[in-house]
Amino acid sequence: MRTNNSDGNINENCQLASYKSKHENDDTPVKNPDEIAEGKQKLQSWINKHMKIEMTDGRILIGMFLCTDRDGNVILGSCSEYLNPEVCGFSDEPRLLGLVMVPGRHIVNIHFDSQPSEKDIT
Repeated sequence: MRTNNSDGNINENCQLASYKSKHENDDTPVKNPDEIAEGKQKLQSWINKHMKIEMTDGRILIGMFLCTDRDGNVILGSCSEYLNPEVCGFSDEPRLLGLVMVPGRHIVNIHFDSQPSEKDIT
């Protein structure tokens, strides 16, 4: 909301809109804006980093983290799929998938390479 002062300057009154996902109920406290900003910065620092995702069915996906949404779905680019030999009974070479959307409800664990690779340095 914008208002004009008596001296003609414009003041902007910013109100923080509380965000609640569809999984949160009304009893959930609103998060601190600093925590939200910190979380966004962490997510942005992961963009274009290699990420390994373990899924509920035992598959492992390795690819470049591109984005996520509020439901926890993850988009990986240049993704390869590795089958877990304990689950499938055989070990095969990785299958190249390319661009993949991983549903958040199927993600068990996420790892990412925090060390810069040689490609990132040059």
